[in-house]
Parts: sequence; C-alpha cells; structure tokens
Amino acid sequence: MNYSEKQTQILTTAELLFSLNGFDGTSVRDIADEAGVNVAMISYYFGSKEKLMEALFSRRSDDINMQIESLLQNEEIGPMQKMEDLVDSYIERVMQKQQFFKIMMCEQVINKNPVIVKLIGDLKKKNVESINKLIKDGQQKKVFRKNVDVLLLMNTLIGCITQMLLTLDYYKEFNELQNIPDDQFFEQMKQKLSVHIKFLFKALLSYEA
Repeated sequence: MNYSEKQTQILTTAELLFSLNGFDGTSVRDIADEAGVNVAMISYYFGSKEKLMEALFSRRSDDINMQIESLLQNEEIGPMQKMEDLVDSYIERVMQKQQFFKIMMCEQVINKNPVIVKLIGDLKKKNVESINKLIKDGQQKKVFRKNVDVLLLMNTLIGCITQMLLTLDYYKEFNELQNIPDDQFFEQMKQKLSVHIKFLFKALLSYEA
C-alpha cells in the first residue's frame, strides 16, 4: 500500500513511540501530539490504535514479500546466493528498523495483547511461507537438502540478529570496542553477523555439512 506523506509521518511516529513505551503505554493522543496532527486525522486514516499497529506490520511484511518475489524471479544467481542475499537484506533491515523489531521483541515477551500477538503470528507466518518458496526452489534444483526445518532456519536468522541487538553494549565491552564510533561499530556488527549466519545457513541447507 502506498501511504501519503502525512500517513507515513504518523506511522513513523507511532513506531518510535511503540518501541519506547510499548503498545499499551502509548495512546493515540501521544502519537498525534508527537506527529503534530490531531487525533481525528489518525482516526480518519487508520481507525484505531490497533489498526495503526496492523498497518505497521503490514508495511514490513510487504517489504519482505516483495524482496523474496524479486529473488525468485532472478535467474542470474543460484539458490544459495539468493539465501545469502536474503540474510544480508534482513540484517540491514533490522539494523535500520530497530524500533519496529524492538516492538516485536517487547510485545512477544509481554504476550498479553491478543491483537498484537495475532499480528506478530500472522507476520511470522507470511514471512516463513515466502521464504519457504526460496527453499523449495533450491530443493527442486537439487542445491538444498530435502529435510530443511524452515521455521527453525528462520529462528536461527532472527534469533542471531535480535539477540545481538539486545546485547550490543555487552558485546562492545567484551570485545573492548567501547571507543569505536557507532557507525563503524554497526558496520562491523553487520559484517560479523553476515559471515556467521551464512555459515550456519550453508551448513543447514546444503549437502556439504
């Protein structure tokens, strides 16, 4: 879905506030005040706070689905390269959209709002179904092994990245990287995550392990 500039402004503000205060800790009034719009405008565009959160999840889901469809149609690269491109893209997406992924982590831990729990479940299901297409494509081309646990594979990807997000300060301290500029640190983390996860994916997907 294509959003107007004002809708995008509201979504961006909501994403920030949800990540800082949680879904239940953020009111429509809070979002309106921070976005510089009136409450009626949010109601007009999205209907409710729940529908606003649903729009956030839908936007992120559409991004992933579009990328996977593009990879499926690309015949210039092989199945393993497609999965590696997906890994790099996912790492980049999480690092750039930390607020959204923090919302997901927080709401899954709290696990008390049925609307959000369902949204997270639906998003995960869509993502796994899309990625399963890439894996089946690799299996048909006899590049990937048959007995791939797709959900466990995705938990490996998401778990590695989100756990790194949660422990960045400890990682810096453990590796004595406190004095490195943030931009350099994040680039280094993305590279390390990329190498690590691709190694795991190759072992889990291919016949070489």
